[in-house]
Amino acid sequence: MTEGGEERGGDAPGVPATRRNRLRSAALWGAIGGFAFLVAAQGYLLVGGSFPFGYARLFGLAAVVAVAAAALAYVTEHRIARRGAKRRT
Repeated sequence: MTEGGEERGGDAPGVPATRRNRLRSAALWGAIGGFAFLVAAQGYLLVGGSFPFGYARLFGLAAVVAVAAAALAYVTEHRIARRGAKRRT
């Protein structure tokens, strides 16, 4: 914080995000979704479960989950941010 109580380097609340920032955020959420799926699958295998397909399909399925998570994050991010801004005022 600066002396006047304002933060440096961040966007002011209520300022819409740029398309580039929304795409970056969605890509990161997609990566998180894909890796979380792989972690859950590994945990399932560690406790004794098995899949009826190999690792190649597992990674393909993780890619599908990542794309779905990224798309969902991109579509809903502005709605969630707008709802949070309404509640703060």
